[in-house]
Amino acid sequence: MKEGGELETHLIKATGKSILSLCQMCAVTLLTACSGMANATAATDKSLGDVITIYSTAVPGAISPDMYRPVAGHGQYQSQAIPGYAIVRHVRPVTLSRGVKQIRFTNVAALIDPTTVQFSSLTDPNNTRVIEQNFQFDLVGTNKLMQRYIDRDITIERIIGDKLTTFTGTLLSATDGLILRDQDGQIHAVRGYANIRFPELPGGLITRPTLVWDVSARRAGEHTTRVAYETKGMTWWADYNLVYADGKNANDGYVDVGAWVSIINQSGAGYKDARLKLIAGDVYRAQIPGYASAAMRTNGRRELMAMEENAGFDEKSFFEFHLYTLGRRTTLPNNSTKQIELFPTATRVPAEKILVYYGLPQSYYPYYGHPVTDRNFGTQTNKKVDTYLRFRNEKKNGLGIPLPSGRIRVAKLDNADGSLEFIGEDTIDHTPKDETVLIKLGSAFDVVGERKQIDFKVDTSQKWLEEEIEITLRNHKEEAVEVTVKENLYRWVNWDIISRTHSYEKQDSRTIHFPVTVPKDGEKKITYRVRYTW
Repeated sequence: MKEGGELETHLIKATGKSILSLCQMCAVTLLTACSGMANATAATDKSLGDVITIYSTAVPGAISPDMYRPVAGHGQYQSQAIPGYAIVRHVRPVTLSRGVKQIRFTNVAALIDPTTVQFSSLTDPNNTRVIEQNFQFDLVGTNKLMQRYIDRDITIERIIGDKLTTFTGTLLSATDGLILRDQDGQIHAVRGYANIRFPELPGGLITRPTLVWDVSARRAGEHTTRVAYETKGMTWWADYNLVYADGKNANDGYVDVGAWVSIINQSGAGYKDARLKLIAGDVYRAQIPGYASAAMRTNGRRELMAMEENAGFDEKSFFEFHLYTLGRRTTLPNNSTKQIELFPTATRVPAEKILVYYGLPQSYYPYYGHPVTDRNFGTQTNKKVDTYLRFRNEKKNGLGIPLPSGRIRVAKLDNADGSLEFIGEDTIDHTPKDETVLIKLGSAFDVVGERKQIDFKVDTSQKWLEEEIEITLRNHKEEAVEVTVKENLYRWVNWDIISRTHSYEKQDSRTIHFPVTVPKDGEKKITYRVRYTW
């Protein structure tokens, strides 16, 4: 079939729908890019084999280990809950006869979206088309076999004592044990048996999901064909492993940054020696009513196969997203989790340890439709000083590549025994090159803070109020530390700092920072007075 103007018509015939959703159209567009050059690219497609492009809608760090493997009895349900999907493309030889012939394609995912399926001949694309398509998924199973054999003869094997006996009868019911009628018309209730023998596999039942096409071809013989579709049950995410080392002072250090991608395949099909692509970015998909979803460069020349064995991911900008293509083939078995290195470890990346004290309780204070004149509002205190690690994603630091969203785990070397000890983890969103990565690791043990209100005045008739805040930082370390004190000016939109003990930096319309140095085994007090008017 033609892959351009006839595409929508073909899908309408196959699905009975007059309008395709945006997500389906996007998927099909990806599958059929440059389809007008099918003849020119046939040789390349032959060398590529299967190509799998995986899209993730997983929230960084939100993948539960329980999702790494199907749960017994709930595999289908669990697979559909995997937060992602994939575009799969197979290139296979198919023998066609002149005229219309029915062909069956069995190596497809169980969670395929049939509305996205496309079959095309790379050998004779202009004169080969699909005139009808079916997706058969009534898979064989014990319960289905039993139901299909109601009123038909089956043979059961039973162990009585130490002997194996057989009994043949007509199956009347399989709801609560087996009810059979023998040749003499007697009814037998059977609850324990070793095995059941069925004469044949009933019509309509199949052993694996199957695509069936009625294909009209003008050219007889072997065709190189391409089959593409979208499937659920696949996702990927990035995991970053950092090793932190101290620098010359308390706030400077270095990190070694390693990155891996984890891939889950519970689609119902395995893919051997496939080309793997990963899309990083927020790809919008139209929501299906009644269903809430979670969100390459190649070279096929034989002489490069040896080099490809150790090839990693090649990254490039792709529309408004980023595409990571594995430079070698890989196998993705069904019901498996695979990890592949995203990029070689970047060593000695300059990093900065940041201590931040936010004296308000860890909650968000929104602006109200009026000034907040209650003196007790926001006077509760938080004593924890948070610890962050910050570094720049720059080329001069050994990075400078787009970092997909994922979880970052940080460890530090214990020089006493040479072991790495875990010191915290966080998640990051998609981070372009030359941007800053900020990781929250926890709270400092030896640095504490205290925030209190030491004065409050309000004159509602004159429409003003003043509040004076005192922040105390205590450092119990044997070295000085730098702490950023964060303050939210939450009582009203118009404010002015009328007195202060330290310089501050205005971050936005409601946030200021006081950068201070707290001496070793000492303390530092910061006070400021703010006036609100309305």
